[in-house]
Amino acid sequence: MRLAIPRETHPGENRASVTPETVKKLVRLGADIAIEAGAGAGAGFSDEAFVAEGASIEADRDTLLGSADMVLRLRKPELAEVAKLKKGCIHVSYLDPFNEHELIREFAARHVTAVSMEMIPRSTRSQKMDALSSQANLAGYIAVMLAATRLPRIFPMMMTPAGTLKPAKVFIIGAGVAGLQAIATAKRLGARVTAFDTRPVVAEQVQSLGGKFLEIDLGDTGQTTDGYARELTPEQVELQRQAQKAVIAESDVVITTAQVFGRKPPVLVTEDMVAGMAPGSVVVDMAAETGGNVEGSVPDDVVDVGGVTIIGTGNLANLVARDATQMYASNMFNLVEDTWDEEAKSFVLDMDNDILPGCVITHDGGVVHPTIKDIIQGAS
Repeated sequence: MRLAIPRETHPGENRASVTPETVKKLVRLGADIAIEAGAGAGAGFSDEAFVAEGASIEADRDTLLGSADMVLRLRKPELAEVAKLKKGCIHVSYLDPFNEHELIREFAARHVTAVSMEMIPRSTRSQKMDALSSQANLAGYIAVMLAATRLPRIFPMMMTPAGTLKPAKVFIIGAGVAGLQAIATAKRLGARVTAFDTRPVVAEQVQSLGGKFLEIDLGDTGQTTDGYARELTPEQVELQRQAQKAVIAESDVVITTAQVFGRKPPVLVTEDMVAGMAPGSVVVDMAAETGGNVEGSVPDDVVDVGGVTIIGTGNLANLVARDATQMYASNMFNLVEDTWDEEAKSFVLDMDNDILPGCVITHDGGVVHPTIKDIIQGAS
């Protein structure tokens, strides 16, 4: 079975879907690995390093895609590239299936099996394949580091002959994977950390990392079966805003991580809240790319609003591309290995297992994921 790894072409994207180590493991399984020239360069992996582990390098992208039995990549493909894949090819990447209806229809029309890395179920067994979590983990770390470099003061308390410097106050909204890593990182740097999440069940996790959990009574909230926070009602969002207002005003750094899968994220930090922060304060909006949690944030930019720095930098994991590639490549390998047939030396699309039905979007000429199928039919 030929596994093809194209070079990522999204502007500024440095991550890749394989490393020399995962290529070595795939070759051991019996896979024929073809990699587009330069695919690993942004993450610091040379073509020679891949060849040394048994891969071949293909300079022509169209030839690479056309010969693939399975494509492993990070970003969703351009629409025109789907037509270059042969019938029956399996394509694995992020796909944004809730919004990319035309792309999903094209996969189905071309009889390409599309597997969405965002849709990997959140279960104990699938943790090793969960790319959203692996990349969010790094993003939470980077969010704190970006804030630390912009804040005109240090994070830890420091006692010196010249006097004592108080620790910075950091408020983190959302205690999912990214938020918990942000809490841990800010605490390691010596900050005083407060966090809030709509799921009271995570309070213990926040406290175990040394953070203080902000208690806000929003009524019934809870979480989905996959562990994501449920979308709040407009009334609950307003309650959350008002309860957080005083904490935000006292904070040196605010980091927002709240995203609703497949939908625009809620606005949690309003203009008046930003105006209430002291000059020099920093806000990191980790949801800026998808609509933003912070009024005034600009996707992929850093702006000054009344003396407060608002960071809207997106694709944060890409800023540590080597580690991000290592983690994503491991997720990808684990997915492939999970249903690999050693005798046939091929990936088996086993729809009876407990993972693939949740992330296979198209197969055999149709949209097979029930939720995505309903959404696309409803939009037609």
